[in-house]
Formats: sequence, C-alpha cells, structure tokens
Amino acid sequence: MADYVIKKAEYIISGTKKEHYPKLNLPEFVFMGRSNVGKSSFINAICKRKKLAYTSSKPGKTITLNFYNINDSFMLVDVPGYGYAQKTVQDRLKFGEMIEEYLNTAENLKSCFLIVDLRHDPTNDDKLMYEYLKHFEKKVVVIATKADKLSKNQMAHNLKRVKEVLKLAKEDKAIVVSSETRLGIENVYDYLISELS
Repeated sequence: MADYVIKKAEYIISGTKKEHYPKLNLPEFVFMGRSNVGKSSFINAICKRKKLAYTSSKPGKTITLNFYNINDSFMLVDVPGYGYAQKTVQDRLKFGEMIEEYLNTAENLKSCFLIVDLRHDPTNDDKLMYEYLKHFEKKVVVIATKADKLSKNQMAHNLKRVKEVLKLAKEDKAIVVSSETRLGIENVYDYLISELS
C-alpha cells in the first residue's frame, strides 16, 4: 500500500492528569517504550516530520503525556520513557499513576504501541510494561525498531526472540521498523487505517 498521506500533524497539548487531556474526541494511539529506545524518532517518522516529537541525547526528558493531532482523524499520545536509572522513586511513582489514570480513563484509546529495540532481547522493564498493558486488557502492537542496524536474517531471528521473551499474545501484532530507512512504516499505516475503518 502507498504511504498514508499526512496533511496535518501538530502538537496539541501536554498533561499529567485527565483534566489536561484534549477534548477533540478522536481515536487515540498511545506510544510507550524505554528511555532512548527511539520512540520520538518513530513518531516523527510516522508523521513525516523531523522535529514534531522532541528527540534528546539525554534520556528521560519527556515527563508528560504529549498529544498530537494527525489529519484531524486521530491522536498520537507520547508517554514518558520508562526504565531510566536516574529517575527518582518519586518520579517513577508519578509516572505509574499518570499512566494508570490514562489507561483507565482514555475512552478513545484504540491500541498501545510498545516500542522495543530489535537489536536486543526485550528488557525486564519491557516485559513488565507488556504485562501491565495486558492487565488492563489493552490491544498491543510491538514496534521492534532500529532494524536498519541488522541483516534480514538477524531481523527474523531477533523478532522471534522479541515475541518469545514478551510471550506475545496471539491477538497482538509485532512490526519491524526503522525510523532511518522507513522500513515497516507502511505496515504501521496499514494497521492504523485498519483500526480507524
């Protein structure tokens, strides 16, 4: 399928509580992943914008839920990265409360994108986040990123490992992508379109 046409991709608002969420009543897709896993780069690749989502050399910079309006058709929600060692216990508790409130109250949430690094096995934090999302009975799409760093054989082998380590449920998908080469981005568009139709 041809690339999805992005006519509009704009940052709307950041927030930490339900009262901060935008009132646009559009379908939402939330993006989660370890700090420095390439989440912002992936969002920018989907939206065909270089600097829509803030990418930083310092992990752990995102501390709020960031909402982006795409084509007035759906919202992308960027969540703070998890697993960053220098975050305090208090920060982690706030993160947990913020995510739990969002998962419990987001009436328009369609799917959760869990972003992992295809070069390595999912971390314990990745496994915990996947289990956490399934606890809330959410639909999960695992995005295995940084694929441009691997050969095709390595991609296939490592994707199998990702599914095994996470114990990926049959109803959930895993998509191999590269934000650099745009490998797999069309598959992400196909998934978004199927969820919106």
